[in-house]
Amino acid sequence: MKLEQFSAFGCFLTGLFLLFLPTVLSGNDQARLNVIVIFTDDQGYQDLGCFGSPDIRTPRIDQMAREGMRLTSFYSANPVCSASRAALLTGCYPKRVLAEKTVLFPRDTVGLNPKETTLADMFKGEGYATACVGKWHLGHHPEFLPTRQGFDSYFGIPYSNDMSHPEGAKRPKYGEWDTYWKDRQSSALWQTPLLRDEKIIEHPVEQRTITRRYTDEALSFIRQSKDASKPFFLYLAHSMPHVPLYLPDALHNPDSSNPYNDVIEHIDAQVGRILDLLTQLELSRNTLIIYTSDNGPWLRFNHHGGKALPLREGKGTTFEGGMRVPCVVWGPGRIKPGSESDEIISTIDLLPTLSSITGTELYTNGPIDGLDQSKMLLGEGPSVRHEFLYYTREVQAIRQGQYKLRKTGKNAELFDLANDIGEKQNIAKKKPELAQKLLLRMQQLDSQITAGMRPIGTLK
Repeated sequence: MKLEQFSAFGCFLTGLFLLFLPTVLSGNDQARLNVIVIFTDDQGYQDLGCFGSPDIRTPRIDQMAREGMRLTSFYSANPVCSASRAALLTGCYPKRVLAEKTVLFPRDTVGLNPKETTLADMFKGEGYATACVGKWHLGHHPEFLPTRQGFDSYFGIPYSNDMSHPEGAKRPKYGEWDTYWKDRQSSALWQTPLLRDEKIIEHPVEQRTITRRYTDEALSFIRQSKDASKPFFLYLAHSMPHVPLYLPDALHNPDSSNPYNDVIEHIDAQVGRILDLLTQLELSRNTLIIYTSDNGPWLRFNHHGGKALPLREGKGTTFEGGMRVPCVVWGPGRIKPGSESDEIISTIDLLPTLSSITGTELYTNGPIDGLDQSKMLLGEGPSVRHEFLYYTREVQAIRQGQYKLRKTGKNAELFDLANDIGEKQNIAKKKPELAQKLLLRMQQLDSQITAGMRPIGTLK
């Protein structure tokens, strides 16, 4: 081949390479997408400005909603702490992986089985840096901590911020929240530990500053991952607005009429710090953030708890207010700005969905219950979830399309959520065939999950 022919051929190859370069980079860029899941504790459906709160100011999360997507039929998989977290991390209904445990206590000797595949396991297997910051609540013994569940590091409280260490340690009288709010020193009364990896580094934890310190830790992790040129997965699980509520001294108003609102606004400001750092490090267009809650609000604590309006009830129940939670998904360049969906999606869908969006391999310890909702989030198609089960210790309800059947004991209630989001009108007697059909379907699905239950983690 003559020199000029070789040069022309080389230019031809170069042109082909440049022609296909955007596709190659796009695929690589997809595989290196950073993921942040922000999981609050006991935050109600209405407790964000972008979800209709009349008195809570959340400008940074509202910004995420304007720049991303609002999911208005997003469900946690259980109305209380531990079970909802197991579901989020494994893509399974909690009964499948946590037996009938819904809340783990300092006295418990069980936890999430390390043989389960968590979101962190999935990302770590693809070379991601992984960190868990905040409330864990899936077993406080070393065998069950985040460092044994796919996370490179852990900084946080191993269970709820109202629990004490060691087992049986005396804690303050429950429910006197106004007293504890007014007393800036009261956080020490709870004897709650703070861990780094698998060691207690502060006991009791200073809860007045813990929300801010969680964010400090998250920011440090993001910077370190950027410096190491590694994609990252960050699971940031705030301990609040679960009671007791605390704020840094500079923000604390002992005479506040609504401490709960104050705490949510502080969390919002911390979310803003994360958004600002991502912008500063030029990571915004390569990061996906999901902001949601583990279950609905603890209504009986009034101004120390949130609101789920227009939904019925809250934490601990299988009414909508107990399990339908606010969710905002932010990802510039991937998530359509100002979009929203009222189609069914759940925390159990996050594992397969994030696997698809990031291009990571999906492998699990057995069958999962989550579905790939990537097309829904990316605006490329509808939700692929048409039914959803509501669990406490056992299954209590099923939603199929717009209809929801809820059965406790001998009582069966049928609701049309499209026209009765507040679950005020029981139409079971008007549609008995539909009610029976949904009841049988709920029992069928639960039987399949029960037959596929995997062992909960136990101490050797």
